[in-house]
Amino acid sequence: MTPTIFLRSKWMQLGAITLSALLSGCSFQPAQSASAAPTSACAVGNLMAETTLYFGMSRPHGPDITDKEWQAFVDKEVTPRFRDGLTVFNGKGQWLGADGKVAKESSHALMLIHSINDAESEKSIEALRTIYKAQFAQESVMRVETNKCVSF
Repeated sequence: MTPTIFLRSKWMQLGAITLSALLSGCSFQPAQSASAAPTSACAVGNLMAETTLYFGMSRPHGPDITDKEWQAFVDKEVTPRFRDGLTVFNGKGQWLGADGKVAKESSHALMLIHSINDAESEKSIEALRTIYKAQFAQESVMRVETNKCVSF
């Protein structure tokens, strides 16, 4: 074996070993089913569900939902269902419409922290989505779920 071929072979081996070492830290973790009990790997706190709901403030026909209407919804519908607390973020959303024009809408994101796989929380979250859509003529309320380590 010539010195050039030997060196090229050693560099390829070193590259393969390095790549293997780098990729060994990456592994596919299949998502847990909703009924599976999640395992906690929290260094601090407890593993809990974080649900964020996104509420649009524009009606398809008519005036935008006012701050007063939004606050009444939070006070009457949300707080009684999540007595331990909640957080509201103001936002601005946008998307490209079918007509090719950018559509923009004010929004509110509602973050809820609750026990994982808690039937009462699930029922309350879906009730909020249903009530908001009916009350304010909305097509949807987006829901995003993640699990987080939570400590108070």
